[in-house]
Amino acid sequence: MNVTTLGPAAYPAPRKRWVDDRSRVPATIVRDGDDPAGDELLFELAGAREKLFFDPAQTRAGIVTCGGLCPGLNDVIRSLYFELHHAYGVKEVFGFRWGYQGLDPQKGIEPIQLSHSVVDRIHLQGGTVLGTSRGPVDKVRAVENLIRRGINILFTVGGDGTQRGARDLYLEAQHHGHKLAVVGIPKTIDSDIPFVARSFGYLTAIDEAARVLDRAHTEVRSVQNGIAVVKLMGRHAGFLTAGATMASQDVNFTLVPEVGFRLDGPGGFLQALEERVVDRGHAVIAVAEGAGQDLFATAETARDASGNARLKDIGPLLVERIGEWFRGRNVPFIMRYFDPSYFVRSSPANAEDSILCDQFARHAVHAGMAGKTGLVIGYLHDQFIHVPIDLLATQEKRIDPNGAIWNAVLAATGQPKQFA
Repeated sequence: MNVTTLGPAAYPAPRKRWVDDRSRVPATIVRDGDDPAGDELLFELAGAREKLFFDPAQTRAGIVTCGGLCPGLNDVIRSLYFELHHAYGVKEVFGFRWGYQGLDPQKGIEPIQLSHSVVDRIHLQGGTVLGTSRGPVDKVRAVENLIRRGINILFTVGGDGTQRGARDLYLEAQHHGHKLAVVGIPKTIDSDIPFVARSFGYLTAIDEAARVLDRAHTEVRSVQNGIAVVKLMGRHAGFLTAGATMASQDVNFTLVPEVGFRLDGPGGFLQALEERVVDRGHAVIAVAEGAGQDLFATAETARDASGNARLKDIGPLLVERIGEWFRGRNVPFIMRYFDPSYFVRSSPANAEDSILCDQFARHAVHAGMAGKTGLVIGYLHDQFIHVPIDLLATQEKRIDPNGAIWNAVLAATGQPKQFA
């Protein structure tokens, strides 16, 4: 699985240790006994190369952060700058403002020239010092702007939509005959990007979400028949909600997009919830934002600036339906509703995520300086890899309802395998 390179690398690298371009990491290391050949998908091992495509003294790099906030964005920006400047000697690094909007000269948004004083303390803050936004950019105007500014490497920090946009930029640069290395750093609080075992910010988000679940548990244990609904992130994948459930160990029901559920009738969620509350006097429900979308009446789906379907709000629906059920059954209850999404995603990175941010950033710089383009830095089997952006569009990463993660959730909550 080779990634695109801009041409032969001719400049000596400053490092004394490097990775051979032929080194490979398999997508699958545990193979089916009936199929020993297994998955033969092999990825380039990320790391510093012996030769560079770009002359560091003449290189200009740009950084853009897109999409929703995620713990660790400032850590990535800081480590990109330090690796470029201190390790490779790149003198000019620019931060483009407000996501892809900052690449469009018609928006009139000037980039920031990064320096030690600019990035010195940003890793202690949540959010992104460059700002962010959703939505595409006119690729022709963006690439012409990058050419005019002499940008040789562009680092795109964002999720799948951001990386699809990155692919358009590097293809447009090829059309213009401009040698532009576009290297993606995967950012998703949901940890749902294929070939990325754990995305940066995920463990920080679990820390914060588990803290909210703990407070919710305290609330509902302190009142008669208390019920807490805590809505967490997870549009199409429930990894964050599942992880927070396992970290908390005080959740009684976990609802995720990958596992459908029925509300009413025998064996439904509401009946199981009533039995839990009557038996134990309280219940905590963790629900991913993308869960239960089939429970809403069909209607035309609105889309956000990035083209993603706007989800119906499952939290208030659950609160309403739980209330109707318990009132109809004459069972007293007290409801508490928590939506901590912005609190969770705007937190600074914890120590483990800070280390991961640093490694993602440094491997991205190695790839860019070697002239590799159209790739995202992946992370599998404790190894950083080069993943062609084109491959990401053909894959998805979801919780397996029969796998270890969901079985751990079922064991932690004690909920039925299905509400049907």
